[in-house]
Amino acid sequence: MIYEASDDSFLLKKYIKKYAKGKVLDVGTGSGVLAKEALKYTKDVIASDVQDLKLKGVKFIKSDLFENIKSKFDLIIFNPPYLPKDEREDLESALVTTGGRKGYEVIEGFLKDLKKHLKENGKCLIVFSSLTDKNKVDSLIEEDELRFKCLEKKKLFFEELYVYLILKR
Repeated sequence: MIYEASDDSFLLKKYIKKYAKGKVLDVGTGSGVLAKEALKYTKDVIASDVQDLKLKGVKFIKSDLFENIKSKFDLIIFNPPYLPKDEREDLESALVTTGGRKGYEVIEGFLKDLKKHLKENGKCLIVFSSLTDKNKVDSLIEEDELRFKCLEKKKLFFEELYVYLILKR
């Protein structure tokens, strides 16, 4: 199952024009909407996902987070699965929506390796939900010696979405 672009993707997409320069990586690309948007501003875009995908004009690497990624990037984009585990959700759907038992575990794994894949002045754009513990995500970013700025919050029916810009310290 491929994650189809939704509110979180479109919220993150707004910031790609400003930050997509040089070499760009879209981790967990899903439908590829963010990688395709980045391609409008730079020609060096790589998309990665755990599923094999074909995206027109975008180089693709099959990878679980940074597992098969060797390069450093000017911008890394990540729209992770961030919802807490829901026992009622089928396994196929959970693959694209569930970020772990508490919702932040996939983000935690991503942040652990983020720094070594960012160039010196590299940046990361990430989106996540208030259904994931925001304070925990904030502390994970700081624990990994990164800094962040909340670029936007968007209130939806049952949650709030956050777009963060993450930088090296």
